[in-house]
Amino acid sequence: MSRLLLTHARVVFAHEVRDDVAILIDNGVIAAIDPEAVGNTRTLDLSGRVLIPGMIDLHCDALEKEVEPRPGVHFPLDFACAQADKRNAMAGITTVFHALSFANHELGVRNNGFAAEIARAVHAWQAHALVDNRVHARYEVTDETAPAVLADLLHNGHAHLLSFMDHSPGQGQFQDVAAYRAYLARSYKTSDAELDALLAGKKTAAAGAMERMEQLAVLARARGVAIASHDDDSEDKVNALADLGAVISEFPTHLAAAQAARARGMATLFGAPNILRGKSQSGNMRALDAVLEGVADCLCGDYSPAALLPSVMKLPELAGISLHEAIALVTRNPARAAGLSDRGEIAVGKRADLVAIKHLGGLAQAQRIWVAGVPALSAHFDHA
Repeated sequence: MSRLLLTHARVVFAHEVRDDVAILIDNGVIAAIDPEAVGNTRTLDLSGRVLIPGMIDLHCDALEKEVEPRPGVHFPLDFACAQADKRNAMAGITTVFHALSFANHELGVRNNGFAAEIARAVHAWQAHALVDNRVHARYEVTDETAPAVLADLLHNGHAHLLSFMDHSPGQGQFQDVAAYRAYLARSYKTSDAELDALLAGKKTAAAGAMERMEQLAVLARARGVAIASHDDDSEDKVNALADLGAVISEFPTHLAAAQAARARGMATLFGAPNILRGKSQSGNMRALDAVLEGVADCLCGDYSPAALLPSVMKLPELAGISLHEAIALVTRNPARAAGLSDRGEIAVGKRADLVAIKHLGGLAQAQRIWVAGVPALSAHFDHA
């Protein structure tokens, strides 16, 4: 692999932003910062572009939509993985955890067999991929049949993050049962009778949930796979999941739940799309409010990976935080939460996952991307 020297960059380091910096990339890692002399090296002038670490998205379920863009309409899995891979590269995301739901009581791609096929397809496509594609296995705890499938994926290294979610109506994300029914009817075009059967099944299966979660948590910890909770809505739920070994709290529904998660040493994660939109789709705590309250550790693409970069670049203005603090929400902090010690910041010895940013009016877009030192994207925009 040839050496590359990036010059005249405005670099966002872990604790500061510096202008006119040179970064030497060698054999896929950052070899030096502002080296005094280099030989046999290709040089690229970034002309003052902001250079950040490659973004790390811990939760993005957009791949499900690539597979099933309309209810019952399915694309070949290699095609879907290729499209998601390119979309993440264009978004400036160099490590993505594709969130796949294992929830046999739901419909479409969220049944266990299909979700497992997608997870294996992600693993297979990685040999051709532009970015580092991983699997975030979301276990719907009211599903009695998923643990065996998830255990197989964990054993074979095809699941890299495990989260426990409970979409039973009346708690968590769906406090309002009517709102939950409306969501399912809209998403899956289901009849009232089908919805009644689905909700009844969830309630019946909830009884053995904790035992199933405990078994999966033991296996995940043994495989070095990080565990996350989902839609925490009380201190009791936070403590129960933390006791299982959860290190990430996804989308805590209100301030007290987020504070409880951080008190247990869990990293909190919120959706970046809700910063661009200014609200949560389910009426829960806004991501911007979490940043303003100082309880947000990480942001994710959720259902729109393209929202991650423009959202985080607006945070210094919206939340009054520094640029390096904003960038940490999508780089350093998620890397630490997922146990990825080789990436997430621009420092000697780290993977050369880098994003050079171009501002188009007020909109930040990824212009050049390197993944482990390999160019993954070069966009000219207005040829400037």
